[in-house]
Amino acid sequence: MFSIYRSKDGRMYETSFIEKNVWINLFDPSEEELRLVAKETGIFYDFLRYPLDDEERPRVEIEDDQILTIIDITNYDYAHSTYDTVPMGIVTTPDFVITVCLKDTGLLDDFVHSRIKGISTAKRTRFLLLILYKNAMLFLRHLREIDRKTTDVESEFHKSMGNKEVIRLMNYGKSLVYLSTSLHSNQVVLERLTRTRALKKYEEDEDLLEDVIIENKQALEMATIYSDILNGTMDAYASLISNNLNIVMKFLAAITIIMALPTMVFSFFGMNVDLPLAGLLYPYGFLVILGISVFLSVIATWLLYRKNMF
Repeated sequence: MFSIYRSKDGRMYETSFIEKNVWINLFDPSEEELRLVAKETGIFYDFLRYPLDDEERPRVEIEDDQILTIIDITNYDYAHSTYDTVPMGIVTTPDFVITVCLKDTGLLDDFVHSRIKGISTAKRTRFLLLILYKNAMLFLRHLREIDRKTTDVESEFHKSMGNKEVIRLMNYGKSLVYLSTSLHSNQVVLERLTRTRALKKYEEDEDLLEDVIIENKQALEMATIYSDILNGTMDAYASLISNNLNIVMKFLAAITIIMALPTMVFSFFGMNVDLPLAGLLYPYGFLVILGISVFLSVIATWLLYRKNMF
């Protein structure tokens, strides 16, 4: 599907006509919609098709007066409670701005609802840079969410160490890898835009592009720091879990030794053969055997305690 918007006095209005100075937002479009937009706008069909490949890498392509900017944008997977990225294409021409993406990630909601100050579909370079700036801010927000959720999982770890918490930490670690890789790729795109003369930029646009680069670098640094912290946390918890397992096994081994001594004593006196002092022990044989078992168990407990087996 696709929607068409035109700005007026800083506000965005939806329209039904493809004309100059409009923004066309394509979200998981059909083949017919792609060909219709390509025909009505004169934009290369491949420029509209490339961003629909979920493995497409961020880059900038320039053909005649058409500029295709592909970036990775963040996406929250509600089904698995993880973060990943999907490619988005932004095509700018002298007459149109077109965005193409497979998923509706919420990145463009502020544009649709006129929550971006000074928005104008006629200023296509500014529109492109505002999308890039909003994307960098969204990366920062998602990184802070991952950090907060990781802290919550760590708090749960202090209460009980289960597989559920470990799996959640692994998912957050994988999310940080996705975000960090995409931020690296987006940084290359931003640096390319600073050198691209085909993209007409005014002084305010230059300042905005510089702000986008700064925010993207900050997000990249945060992703790296959070990833290192999470990896260290995972290693520490792995060692802690292994240490707890060793403590349990040591305790069980000590209990097994203590329980084996009475069993061994009763086994000796329970055999159907004559034993030394059998006549002297009668009729207090059971109590004597029980005393011997208790004495040996106490001695074994004391020795094991000295060896820090408990």
